[in-house]
Amino acid sequence: MATVDTNDFQPIKLKSIIGFGGNVPGGLLKHPDGIHRVYSLGSTVVISDAKKNSQEFLQGHTNVVSCIAISKCGKWIASGQVTHMGFQADIIIWDFEQKLMLKRLTLHKVKVQALAFSPSGKYLASLGGEDDNSVIVWDLIKYAAICGSPASSDSSGVTLALTYLNKNDLQFVTGGFGTLRVWELNPEKRKVRSSDCQTGQIKRIVKCIAVDDNDEFMYCGTTTGDLQQVSLKSRLFKNAGPPKAKELFSKGILSAALSPKNDSVIVGCGDGTIATLGLPKLNILKSTKVSGSVTSISFENNGQFYAGTAHSNIYTVSTDSFKPVLKTTCHYASINDVCFPPESADIFATASDTDIRVWNSSTNEELLRISVPNLECQCITFKKDGSSLITGWNDGKIRAFGPQSGRLQYVINDAHKRMVTALAVTDIYNNRGDFRIVSGGEDGQVRVWKISKQIQLLDHAMKEHKGTVTCIKIRKNGLECVSSSSDGSCIIWDLTRYVRNQVLFAPSFFHACCYYPDESQLLTSGTDRKVSYWEAFDGSLIRELQASQSDTINGLDITADGKLFVIGGSDKLVKVYKYEEGELGYVGLGHSTDITKVRISPDGKQIVSVSAEGAIFQWFMPKP
Repeated sequence: MATVDTNDFQPIKLKSIIGFGGNVPGGLLKHPDGIHRVYSLGSTVVISDAKKNSQEFLQGHTNVVSCIAISKCGKWIASGQVTHMGFQADIIIWDFEQKLMLKRLTLHKVKVQALAFSPSGKYLASLGGEDDNSVIVWDLIKYAAICGSPASSDSSGVTLALTYLNKNDLQFVTGGFGTLRVWELNPEKRKVRSSDCQTGQIKRIVKCIAVDDNDEFMYCGTTTGDLQQVSLKSRLFKNAGPPKAKELFSKGILSAALSPKNDSVIVGCGDGTIATLGLPKLNILKSTKVSGSVTSISFENNGQFYAGTAHSNIYTVSTDSFKPVLKTTCHYASINDVCFPPESADIFATASDTDIRVWNSSTNEELLRISVPNLECQCITFKKDGSSLITGWNDGKIRAFGPQSGRLQYVINDAHKRMVTALAVTDIYNNRGDFRIVSGGEDGQVRVWKISKQIQLLDHAMKEHKGTVTCIKIRKNGLECVSSSSDGSCIIWDLTRYVRNQVLFAPSFFHACCYYPDESQLLTSGTDRKVSYWEAFDGSLIRELQASQSDTINGLDITADGKLFVIGGSDKLVKVYKYEEGELGYVGLGHSTDITKVRISPDGKQIVSVSAEGAIFQWFMPKP
């Protein structure tokens, strides 16, 4: 995380997040009140209200959240994070009602693997990652560690799962690579003792553990694809299922939960299978399949459960019909570009490594999904009348789709060698609806295309850049455009004579550029961590701002009145600057991976930032 003291600046208020950290084991939790769901996205913990369809955010982690737990009473939330090698990873205790941080607990190194509250909420057990490999029990009245112990013996491997018993404050269980232990806490003597469970010849890697309501048995999901039933009293292996070897679940069992009636275990698997295993035989009763590895299962009060997957999808599944219904979805791969249609802030489109999606900006619903198998979309823009979504791909083609139907309208083959990396469109210039596309590629060429209803023609190709073209912006009159490139130059092109008017040089890989609203000046940003102001007429440098302390600036956009501009980059911060003063006014915290693009909505009321983890953050635009 960047070492900017964000207390000096006003925070940008988050409007909503589209996204779900599906890779966190057991990362989708139901709050005991039955209304709220709690999950993580990057370094933010999100509390979503199903009735009001609203979100609230808990921000305090400096890196990706790796585990979450909720106390049985619902008063507290605990979340643990990952950090850099050699540093200590925090556990944060949150007050659910006030949505405030109560305490930061720090002892584990590098990663907190799992967390579990005791039934009364008096204690919290935490498990460190493979670099730490220790179990610590915390007193939540004093917010202090009671005791700790190595999580597994040297002969066995890393411990991955931790679960508290349902009725006993002093017992919890852990499992991992060839290890399965029951722990007993003695708070008076400040000691925690472990006893290994005997599984005989069966050696397994345990990924998740579920304990029944009476604390008789625990059910352990393994990477082999079977569910082990182990007695908690005798510490002996009792049963494993499914009974037939050919019925074992592919890619292992990643999540498990007991049904409210305690007559079956629901398991979520690495290949996207969700199945019900009946007790006591552990035979498969029902099964269905969803998109992505099922990393979390949590039961509702009304006979259905939520399933969260690694593809950032959340499904609801009825225990009777066992049909999955997609509730929320988001990108799970890096988002390369985002754009609004002209004059409309109601929808926006995002392009990621896996697909293109069109979103409703007020409800966060996905309106359309377009995917071309095995290809990545690199850039995206709307036609000026909004009737076409024009996209550039890594196979060197430009494809245009209907923004409502998703139907392919036309393809420009071999638009560039290798990849199409930047796109811009001119206004429609005659009554037939013809317009021009200016495209940039990995080959360094800037090409102008004449697009009519029947035909798409190459008008001109301009080759001066030596590196990938990263951004293209066209003037309002359509007679001039600017292209930025990773070769350290920005070129202003004449679009009538197809020659260079000006060139700007800087010791930087340019990532973004944009015109000031009156088009007298240009803004650029890139790997030199500076935002530069340039004179558009003669290409002279006016001023430079050291906008980032540590990392590349990837995204840049300016408001319609030119008073503020927004940047986002690899320091994971969204920053709003005052244009005239060159001062940093507002900072937005929340992303946990590189911000790839930022856009201001056409009405100037919100900022959309997208990141390499597939998250879409919507922020309220601050007043200048």
